[in-house]
Amino acid sequence: MKAMMEYNVLADRRVLLTTFLCIPFGFLLGSILREIQEVQTYTFYSPFEDSYSRHDDDSRNMSKIYIAPNPCKEAALSHGMPSNFSPQVDIRNETAKRPKYLLALAVGIQQKDIVNKIVSKFNEDFAIMLFHYDGKTSEWDQFEWSQRAIHTTGLKQTKWWFAKRFLHPDVVAEFEYIFIWDEDLGVDNFTSEEYIKIVKKHGLEISQPSITSSSEPIYKITMKRNKVEVHKEADESCENPLYPPCAGFVEIMAPVFSKESWGCVWKVIQNDLVHGWGIDFAFWRCVKIPHENIGVVDAQWVEHLVLPTLGTQGESIQKNKNQQRSTTRARSYEEWKEFERRMKEAEKQQSQK
Repeated sequence: MKAMMEYNVLADRRVLLTTFLCIPFGFLLGSILREIQEVQTYTFYSPFEDSYSRHDDDSRNMSKIYIAPNPCKEAALSHGMPSNFSPQVDIRNETAKRPKYLLALAVGIQQKDIVNKIVSKFNEDFAIMLFHYDGKTSEWDQFEWSQRAIHTTGLKQTKWWFAKRFLHPDVVAEFEYIFIWDEDLGVDNFTSEEYIKIVKKHGLEISQPSITSSSEPIYKITMKRNKVEVHKEADESCENPLYPPCAGFVEIMAPVFSKESWGCVWKVIQNDLVHGWGIDFAFWRCVKIPHENIGVVDAQWVEHLVLPTLGTQGESIQKNKNQQRSTTRARSYEEWKEFERRMKEAEKQQSQK
């Protein structure tokens, strides 16, 4: 019995000793852990991923890159230090004229003559940015304006893929208007200076030149009208006359955005929906009064040449061209449906707040 009591006392002392030793160790461990910042990871779609091959895989797995958050907090910077835009001209050249506007084009070398005509319609008030979807840049050196243009390359990528990655609102904040055009446009009846004057006169935050084409238009509201300078509504009867595509609507072919509206539109563009189908039905969300601030400029018009460019690049056999074109169109429709689904889901979540 005495031996048992001595054992219990010894066990109790061990427990007390262990407890007293663990308390300071716990405090020490806690102080160390507080000094260790957890590295979080964010998922982004890789900007170097082929936008065509990505959806060929039935698994629809997206390539991802992981980055740690920037530890620098803007609040810790001295007032006046943060810069909200990056100039698009050579700041080493003090005599260079600072452009007021930006023309951005997705281009392939096969359309170089058409693109040259387009660029020739834009004076020195415009910075020029070319998105090369075929990877060919040096071939444009034959044009004088190419030396002052900004060239970016992404094989088989689309205009909106480039716009999302290279036209961040902070990067283009110095420009009053941003033209984001396709390359297959005839510009014999277009003058950029007059276009800007008309847009400002009518208070258009989002606009496009009116369209003429040998093919049937998808949306009649974009077609040229005679004896008017600007129109903002469709001339046919519509179920919802103040909503797209009857009003507050321009197509993704040749849109022009004010700096303010682009800050919103850029956020609407989805990283992975690279063809941009459907986003023109959301432009109205980025202006105050859609049926007043969005319009088509009839006094300055362009011709849609209907050239299937991106979907057939690098193909030499007509069968392959047709197949690639069909694949591109099918994916575009798929993206449109996905964009609508996301928009409805976002509206649902917003209504529940």
